[in-house]
Amino acid sequence: MFRGASQTWADFREMIEKQKEIDAVMVSTPDHMHYPAAMLAMKSGKAVCVEKPMAHSVWEARQMAEAAKKYKVATQMDNEFHSHPGLRTGVEWVKAGAIGAVREVHVWTDRPIWPQGFAKRPPTQPVPANLNWDLWLGPAPFRDYHDSLHPFKWRGWWDFGCGALGDMGCHLIDISYWALDLGQPTTLEAIQEGNSAEAAPKWSTVTYQFPARKGKVRPQEGKELPPVTLKWYDGKKKPERPEELGPKRKMPSNGTLFVGEKGKLLVTNWTSPRLIPEEKMKDFKRPEPFIKRVKSHKHEWIEAVKGGPRCGSDFERYGGPLCETVLLGNLAVRCSNKKLEWDAENLRVKNAPEASQYVKREYRKGWEF
Repeated sequence: MFRGASQTWADFREMIEKQKEIDAVMVSTPDHMHYPAAMLAMKSGKAVCVEKPMAHSVWEARQMAEAAKKYKVATQMDNEFHSHPGLRTGVEWVKAGAIGAVREVHVWTDRPIWPQGFAKRPPTQPVPANLNWDLWLGPAPFRDYHDSLHPFKWRGWWDFGCGALGDMGCHLIDISYWALDLGQPTTLEAIQEGNSAEAAPKWSTVTYQFPARKGKVRPQEGKELPPVTLKWYDGKKKPERPEELGPKRKMPSNGTLFVGEKGKLLVTNWTSPRLIPEEKMKDFKRPEPFIKRVKSHKHEWIEAVKGGPRCGSDFERYGGPLCETVLLGNLAVRCSNKKLEWDAENLRVKNAPEASQYVKREYRKGWEF
């Protein structure tokens, strides 16, 4: 259901067409509907905030970034911890050189917390009386209803969700993507268990390789930054426990570990950075804050809608490129045991033409945008 002003709609297309007075749209649907809803809103001149991941595929993320630039509307990917002061503090520490040059990052999550690893579809069930199943499917291929898909469990099915990486990557990879100005990877490789044509795997580990690049934000601006290997772990897989953590401290269930030339930085969840071993925090001279703080992610977007500064995770400059990078990991998962060579400019895998079906999906008739 979609609420526009004082009216409730079942179909966002009708809402946007008929309620011309709407200025801004928040998209909180399952992943497969993010692109059509956001694109229609932007083409209609509406500001848009879209839940993470902002798109279901790499191609969609690129198209949404280009549309935001074309239609000049306020946009924000809703990876809300991007606006958290703790995350911004961690970014400042890394950029200021607290652990020296970083060439290795590990990022992990306890997701999925929903079923994944299905080899085939469950038996058909009757569609609930209060559900317009064809409308819910939207641009995805038609399939029969079953309650292993909806509600909530859609995240693990490739036609509708983006698995654990899609769900948590835009939160957890955010701090390293920002702190290290990572941009687009050149190669990706994955190992996994349980991936199928239908569903995401029970667990996966994805290795991203990022090339040397120029820093974009002071104090790194213009400086040559070294290549980075970023490893993603889901399904409760984790990197090797760092010795610096100490015997009594647990590894967080969701976290990031930066490995620098001069030390290591552990970020618990998204927003709690600490140098390890903990003793290093005693003498650590924190840099003066140099990244702007905001009241909240939604507040920043609302201010942009009113004509204020662009959002920190806007589609064109940051949210879109981050989402592309995150979702590229799913190409590696779906083409497991092959190291993929990525051509970011042309959105193609140079050594695996079979991956093109995952870069851009086919849309059901009537749902092309």
